Amino acid sequence: MRCPYCFAEDTRVIDSRLADEGDAVRRRRECLACRERFTTFEHAELRLPQIVKSDGRREPFHEAKLRAGLQRALEKRPIDATQVDAIVAYVRRSLLGSGEREVTSRQIGEWIMEQLRALDKVAYVRFASVYRSFQDLNAFREEMERLEDQAQASDISPKL
Repeated sequence: MRCPYCFAEDTRVIDSRLADEGDAVRRRRECLACRERFTTFEHAELRLPQIVKSDGRREPFHEAKLRAGLQRALEKRPIDATQVDAIVAYVRRSLLGSGEREVTSRQIGEWIMEQLRALDKVAYVRFASVYRSFQDLNAFREEMERLEDQAQASDISPKL
């Protein structure tokens, strides 16, 4: 690794730690020539599948778009940044684990709704209303009833 200060090519690793929930390695380095210290990060270079949009267009996965959609759904909800990061990490792992070259945006939306349903019902309904393009109040009401039915079904589960 070249020193960013004096551009010497001899550096040594002083310390290594996992970063980004184990998805990266943080290395503290020291230049043997000028003795300056600096930090580097190593990430695995993985190829995420292309996203097939509902109109047939294909585009690369954009984490920023995912975060923006989540933040709109979670606006003014008691959800912290680590929970948003966990959903983003789940979607990334799901994309990588799919083993496919292309994944539909519909599938990504389903993964997100699954996570939001467990995390925050209000955020789930907000996201679902945009994602499923609710056209009227009845579609919104049906989704709310579906949520209530699922909640009641989980409350009735037998206690052993």
